[in-house]
Amino acid sequence: MENEQLVVSSSPHVRSESSVSGIMLDVVIALVPAVIAAAIFFGMRALFVIGISIATAVLTEALIQYLMKKPVTINDWSAVVTGLLLAFNLPPTAPWWLAVIGSAFAIAIVKQLFGGLSYNFLNPALAARAFLLASWPVRMTAWAQPGVDAVTTATPLAQPGVDAVTTATPLAILKGTESAGQLPSLMDMFIGNIGGTIGETSALALLIGAAYLLYKRVINWRIPFVYIATVGVLTWILGPDGAFTGQPLYHILCGGLILGAFFMATDYVTSPVTPLGQIIMGLGCGIITVVIRLYGGYPEGVSYSILFMNVAAPLIERYTVPKKFGEVKGRA
Repeated sequence: MENEQLVVSSSPHVRSESSVSGIMLDVVIALVPAVIAAAIFFGMRALFVIGISIATAVLTEALIQYLMKKPVTINDWSAVVTGLLLAFNLPPTAPWWLAVIGSAFAIAIVKQLFGGLSYNFLNPALAARAFLLASWPVRMTAWAQPGVDAVTTATPLAQPGVDAVTTATPLAILKGTESAGQLPSLMDMFIGNIGGTIGETSALALLIGAAYLLYKRVINWRIPFVYIATVGVLTWILGPDGAFTGQPLYHILCGGLILGAFFMATDYVTSPVTPLGQIIMGLGCGIITVVIRLYGGYPEGVSYSILFMNVAAPLIERYTVPKKFGEVKGRA
C-alpha cells in the first residue's frame, strides 16, 4: 500500500482497446471481397481507378497536414478508407482525373477544411461523389457491361463522347428510364454480374464484408438493418401497379443500398451515437432513398439520403440523448 499511488484523471474512465487505425483497417479488410469482385467483373480498369483514388486521398491528406504543420496521420488508414469508398462509387469507365479530383475534394474540402477526422459533418466519399455527379454527370453514369474490360474501350485519354460498352442499370430499368432494358436475374444481382459502380454491384461480396464488421463489432445492426428494411417495405407497398405490387428484392440488391447501409451510413463521425438516433437515421435514409428512387428525377437516392441524414445527425442526437440520472425537470 505504501508504494501504490492514487491517480486522479478526467473522464472517460471506461476505456476500450479499439483505436482509429484498428477500426479503419477492419473496414479496409471488410471491403477486400468487393475489390476482388470488381476485378473479376470489370477487369484491371477497376483496380486502376481504385489505386488512383486511394493514392490521391493519402497524398492529399499528407500534403495538407504537412503544409498546416499538423501531425501527419496517414497511418490511421482513414484516408485509405475514403479513397476506397470513393472509388467504389465511381463507374469502371471513370478516367483517372475524375478519381483524382474526387479524392482530393473529399480530403481537402470535406474533411481537412473542417478540421480533419472527427470534425467533418458529411461523409467525405459521398460528398465527393455528389460533387462529381453534379459536375460530370455523363462520365459518372457511363456503366460498363460486366466482362468488358474498360481499358480497351475507354482509355484515360478518351475524348468526350467516346464511351465504353455500356449497359442499363437495374435501377434505371425499374424507374422506366430504360424502357427497352430487361431486368437481370436476382442471382446475377446477388453475385454482381450487372452494370453499376465499381463497388456496389456484388451484394455477396459486400455482405461478406458487412458480416466481418458486425462480428468485429465495428458497426451495429441498427442503421443498416433499419435502412434496408425500410427500403424493402416501402418499395413493396408503393409498387408501380398499385399497392403491394413492388419488387423489394430488386431494390435491395441493386444500386448502392448495401454499400451505403453498411459502410457509409454507419460512419462514426457523421451518424448518431444513441440507439434511438441510429434507428431514426436508418429510417430517414430509407424513406428518402425510396422517395428519390420512385418519384425523383434520378434513379438512385442512397448518396443523397445519407448526406441529408448526416446534416440532421446532430439534431437527432439532441433529442435522443437520454437525460442524466437525477436531472431536475425544467419548469413549465
